[in-house]
Amino acid sequence: MRKTVLRRTAPLGALVMCGALLTACAGAGGSAGSSASHSINVLMVNNPQMADLQKLTAANFTKQTGIKVNFTVLPENDVRDKITQDFSSQAGQYDVATISNYETPIYAKNGWLAPLTSYAKKDTAFDQGDILPAMQDSLTSSGQIYAEPFYGESSFLMYRKDVFKKKGLTMPAHPTWQQVATLAAEADGAQSGMKGICLRGLPGWGELMAPLTTVVNTMGGTWFDKDWKAQVDSPAFTKATQFYVDLVRAHGEAGAPQSGFAECLNDMEQSKVAMWYDATSAAGSLESSDSPVAGKVGYVAAPVAQTKSSGWLFTWAWGVQKASTHQADAWKFISWASSKKYENLVGAKLGWSRVPAGKRSSTYANPQYVAAASAFADATATALKAADPNNPGVQPRPAPGIQFVGIPEFTDLGTQVSQQISSAIAGRTGVKQALKASQSLAEKVAAKYAAK
Repeated sequence: MRKTVLRRTAPLGALVMCGALLTACAGAGGSAGSSASHSINVLMVNNPQMADLQKLTAANFTKQTGIKVNFTVLPENDVRDKITQDFSSQAGQYDVATISNYETPIYAKNGWLAPLTSYAKKDTAFDQGDILPAMQDSLTSSGQIYAEPFYGESSFLMYRKDVFKKKGLTMPAHPTWQQVATLAAEADGAQSGMKGICLRGLPGWGELMAPLTTVVNTMGGTWFDKDWKAQVDSPAFTKATQFYVDLVRAHGEAGAPQSGFAECLNDMEQSKVAMWYDATSAAGSLESSDSPVAGKVGYVAAPVAQTKSSGWLFTWAWGVQKASTHQADAWKFISWASSKKYENLVGAKLGWSRVPAGKRSSTYANPQYVAAASAFADATATALKAADPNNPGVQPRPAPGIQFVGIPEFTDLGTQVSQQISSAIAGRTGVKQALKASQSLAEKVAAKYAAK
């Protein structure tokens, strides 16, 4: 998940800096403080697809509707904190924000989001029925739609086909994690400065913990068993975490404890790593016409151990704050940004591989997209269909989620645990010591639910 991406509290200095330099943080339409009668304020994560959206909004959406869009863009960890602050207080500073399938049901239950069902029903051109069922279900609560997906993703393994060919290495279509570890060792040093694999090590429940939790799932572990007993220091969770930490320390990217989605994307594009396990949405950037590795990357299923599949399910989606006084204009923006029309615009202006895909059935029936995304479209669609948030591992779970646990407390729990494990990646502590401290945190959360 980028993705990703509610985590540790954003440093005060970072928020102050963004406020002082709001022009730099805002996109088409200027600062977020605009008082224009037809303007909306949008808070979003700084992923490549959102950068494309900023480029296209003024000349297209604003020109067509007269609605000025003031973007505030922040790194994943920071944007989650700021969204939570604004939406939980119903301050109304932002009308729209990028939220995921993790936050949506929680925010909806708390009354922080405006329901979008009536807008979607009236807006027949939006074609709600075209949204992939898994995405629509993950953004629906108590029968109401509370967010619309901008793009959806699962996870898969990306590798340099040219490097593997030169080294005489063969990538299985459905690799195991042990095979990946072996290949990472063999690909390490294949080119000057190239490491075998990139794996996130940046603290954050949606950074490091996203890929690591999928490894835990497929290696037989879980955060909690069906009776809400914490399992963070269990043998299976420990084995998976030790494997992940050992792999990234031995053959992973430089600066791994500070590497998240954005850093691994850069490393892959700059030929600093031979493999990368992460979000399927990364492929659009890797295959873009301006990517130095376009045409050189192969895409295979997320590595497994004890399960048949292990890819996650995630979407960056648009949610409207209930306190917003510009909900109709907010819907107009959302219905444009998440539309087939917008996908066609991206394809025509920026290249079809950069379309924010993974949310609509029609995308995978579009011959222009399928041709441009031929390297990864099938792999992405297969991963999305295989993802099962209710049964991601080998045992029953008390809450849904593949790369997260679908409870409000996971924001803080996942972030604190990720800090412990990132320290292990940095060599400042051992895995068992990190998980022992993490188990006590998980037990406090479990106690709240076991007593219910």
